Amino acid sequence: MAAEDDTAWKDILDTHLEEFLNFFFPEIHRDIDGSRGYETLDKELQVILRGSKGRKRLADKLVKVHLRSDPQAAVHLHIEVQKRPEADFERRMFEYNYRIDDRRGGEVISLAVLTDSRSRRRRDCYERRRWTFAQCMRYPLVELRQYEGRRAVLEASRSVFAVVVLAHLEAQRTRGKPVDGLEAKWSLLEMLYERRRGKKDIIVLYKFIDSILKLPAGLELEIQDRLRALEGKINMPYVSSIERFAEARGKAEGKARGLEEGKARGLEEGEAKGLREAIALALKLRFGPEGLKLLARVREVEDAKALRAILTAVHKAKTVDALRGKLPQA
Repeated sequence: MAAEDDTAWKDILDTHLEEFLNFFFPEIHRDIDGSRGYETLDKELQVILRGSKGRKRLADKLVKVHLRSDPQAAVHLHIEVQKRPEADFERRMFEYNYRIDDRRGGEVISLAVLTDSRSRRRRDCYERRRWTFAQCMRYPLVELRQYEGRRAVLEASRSVFAVVVLAHLEAQRTRGKPVDGLEAKWSLLEMLYERRRGKKDIIVLYKFIDSILKLPAGLELEIQDRLRALEGKINMPYVSSIERFAEARGKAEGKARGLEEGKARGLEEGEAKGLREAIALALKLRFGPEGLKLLARVREVEDAKALRAILTAVHKAKTVDALRGKLPQA
């Protein structure tokens, strides 16, 4: 999973922590007294876990909460989000719990979410025994694979974390299949707009989906093109801000790609290559084999501005014949 996922999870936990707990750990959420707020201790957590071994986590969070069932109690929740558990995952969960308890005192509850685990056994218990000595810690664990086959339930849910789970499942399903990834990403984006979610949720979830379902630069341009078309159909003013975010990221990726492919032609060459990929995909999706026959003429075009015009023409054309007249002659 890309490094961008780290920021995606941290951002959504910062803005939707209570909804996270309600979606994944409802029993815990019901006992938290939200009226008393909670104290975020993420900076202190970084100090506590400094120097710890183990695979890089997508996100760690430490919060102090108050309970309905025991108004005098203050509990620390340590939340860990990770892609896959390494061999000593259970021991590390125990170690982190102990470190936080040693530093902060009081009760520490550890929670874990695994986003891409394919392990056949549960990883929710640390246990060590020798002679009459026994040491054991069991912690609530959610694996997103648990939601496979429950797409209808996720799509019907109003929780932002239903979309989060769908994004991860689709990223796993379409891994190595960029065309399928494009359609999966667009389906999730359409879902956001159809539900008419608030501006804050739309933008946070767009950034999350964009980070989890990464596409080649050319296919990202296709997403931008569809966003522009969508903006013309619905009255949602913040679609423009999302489009600008997508376009800015696309330009940054185009620049990076241009540098990777050689500094001789830089950004323009990288952008042109991405546009040709987007045109090829659009031809295939809209017109099938007949559309792909026009690729030879597209490959002759080097100017990025002209390629953008061709991509627009592909989406507007109703037939291959109508499109053919707008392409350069072979």
